[in-house]
Amino acid sequence: MPLRIVLLLVLVAALAVFVAINWSAFTAPTTLSVIFGQVEAPLGIVMLAITGALALVFLAYALYLQGMSMREMRRMSRELEAQRQLADQAEASRFTELRAHIDQSVNGLAAQIAEIDDRMGRRNTIGP
Repeated sequence: MPLRIVLLLVLVAALAVFVAINWSAFTAPTTLSVIFGQVEAPLGIVMLAITGALALVFLAYALYLQGMSMREMRRMSRELEAQRQLADQAEASRFTELRAHIDQSVNGLAAQIAEIDDRMGRRNTIGP
């Protein structure tokens, strides 16, 4: 398990132990002042709820970032595959052109050899 996850689990466990030990303080009702008035509620439970809500928001953000990263990776993978296919086609085209050039050169050389052979044959038949 990665060190980050272990550290996160240790911190959550420490928070759970702290809450369990101080449960009576967490559930003691207190007068809380809000913008439009006052409310009687346990401050510890309110703070735990806020902490949980923030944790959920950060978890949702982390999942969103992970999803965007995976989407970008898939897009890049598709682009890389397209570029790889394009390079393979270009390489095949170069091989075809090289083959045509070599065939043309060999045919030209064969024609020159045949011409030279023909001249040599005529020279031997004319004699000195």
